[in-house]
Amino acid sequence: MTIEKDLMLRSDSKCELCSSTVDLSAFEVSPSNSTAEQAILICKTCNDQMNQTESINVNHWRCLNDSMWSQTPAVQVVAWRQLSQLSSMGEIWAQDLLDMLYLDEETQEWAQANDSESDEYPPAKDSNGAAINAGDNVTLIKDLDVKGAGFTAKRGTVVRGISLTSNPDHIEGKVNGTRIVLLTKFLKKQN
Repeated sequence: MTIEKDLMLRSDSKCELCSSTVDLSAFEVSPSNSTAEQAILICKTCNDQMNQTESINVNHWRCLNDSMWSQTPAVQVVAWRQLSQLSSMGEIWAQDLLDMLYLDEETQEWAQANDSESDEYPPAKDSNGAAINAGDNVTLIKDLDVKGAGFTAKRGTVVRGISLTSNPDHIEGKVNGTRIVLLTKFLKKQN
């Protein structure tokens, strides 16, 4: 049986991201060994959107709200990568979904193995010089006044699932339910 036939059976002949039934094809999730477990069935619209970051239709990707809960690791990887890309574009709803998405350790490593975000931005480093990547968890090493939000982010607070910015000295994360920009010199990466 071919990969595409395996994927058609697994997905009930629907795009595994948006559930479309038109113009379906196999999409290998890199890095891949060309197996059905490392591929997903997607429609032409999803495929075009993944390859054209300039003219991305943000609203099309709201379908990830459902598909990110797939039990198929390859679908989870693509959902994580797309949500990370949308989050880096400033889409708060995408970061909210990323915050909810749980990937086991092996799937998380696969998702980050070909993370385009790391190529897009200069590397961010914590107070100890350790590289910080999108999706990492960091700890505050100093109490920080959050201007405009009326609270102090306390030392020891863990910020989960951070996002990178175009400035390597800044990251974005949620503290007390508020999305804020943090200076990397006041952070320590969690292991």
